[in-house]
Amino acid sequence: MSPHRTTTLCAFRKIDSMKNITFLGPAWPYRGGIATIIERLAAVFASRGAGVKVLTFREQYPEWLFPGKSQFRDGDPPEGLHIRRCVNTVNPLNWWRVGRLIRREAPDAVVLKYWTPFMAPCFGTIARVAKRRGNRNNSSSAPKFLVQLDNIVPHERRWFDGLLTRYFVLSMDGFIYMSEEVGRQLVDFDTAKPRLYSPHPIFDHFGATLPRTEAAGRLGLDPEMRYVLFFGLVRPYKGVDMLLEAWATLKSRGVTNNRRLVIAGEFYDDVEKYRGQIAALGLDGDVIIHDRFVHDEHIPLYFSLADLLVLPYRSATQSGVTQIALHFDVPMVATRVGGLPEIVRDGVTGLLCDPNPAGIADALERALNPTTTATLRANFAKEKPRYSWAAAADTIERLYNMTLQ
Repeated sequence: MSPHRTTTLCAFRKIDSMKNITFLGPAWPYRGGIATIIERLAAVFASRGAGVKVLTFREQYPEWLFPGKSQFRDGDPPEGLHIRRCVNTVNPLNWWRVGRLIRREAPDAVVLKYWTPFMAPCFGTIARVAKRRGNRNNSSSAPKFLVQLDNIVPHERRWFDGLLTRYFVLSMDGFIYMSEEVGRQLVDFDTAKPRLYSPHPIFDHFGATLPRTEAAGRLGLDPEMRYVLFFGLVRPYKGVDMLLEAWATLKSRGVTNNRRLVIAGEFYDDVEKYRGQIAALGLDGDVIIHDRFVHDEHIPLYFSLADLLVLPYRSATQSGVTQIALHFDVPMVATRVGGLPEIVRDGVTGLLCDPNPAGIADALERALNPTTTATLRANFAKEKPRYSWAAAADTIERLYNMTLQ
């Protein structure tokens, strides 16, 4: 099921204030959750009668800077969306051209995603140029630049990140933060402009859960085993090394006899480092690594397979992976860091623990109790309405109206 054919899931409500909206950021043919969010939100506003355009990258990252294998995804562009590839993040002349394009087209609002300071010079300059007066005969008001913040402070920080983020923040008119942790961090950069909290919507476009044995067979795994899943890009702050130590502890307790740990995602860290740790801990055969970016059509296989999703992060703001787990009713074990406790509610949709191997091991052992797992799954139906796409779009419109006051 395509993520771009689900706008009927969002309640229709006619747009009164934001009649023309431009989205700026990753979109088809670029891959990843951020691209999906932009496309889904754009589709919601289009279904409500707004004029919607999406400006995405001609070049997002130079190949030498991108840590993964590919920035792109296969498949057709989303139906019903006007997507233009015109932004080059490393060409300042391009930033001026795109800013002037937006100024000429004069949308009511430009909605951006911000997740890394690398984008700050490009996005900040585009906003400044777009909001300048074109000429004395042009009396139209400048578009409002609204940003949905995935992160404002990166997980792996460098000394200049704050300077870049400040340059970007000063060019924005309003902020939506997707976790309270990001909202607290935003105060270090701005305390005056309008801001609203809007949690990460559920990634609900993957269809129904598959039979577990079918999912195992299609992934080439033993259907007689039970599986715990780590899912997503593997980076140092995500704590996979702590998870492996925790799994070794569980093995010594006899908890993992009929269970395997699956690590599914592209490694942005040295995969051989983790393979060495697996061997040193005596976990060969207990841990299955699928070192690849998991495209949308394969995501249901992993979440239909898993009894639990584990997020052993050292730091976090929010995570799109939790929103996939919510869709598939997969209970979670997560460390008590950043914004994770806002989504993984302790004793409701998962169990929280301290960010260390002992804490992760104890929480996994408790969560793997069948009674506990069933109790957590039963809570998901009540939690899902908090994370609708319609609600996320409503928040953007509310923020726009706040900027007009």
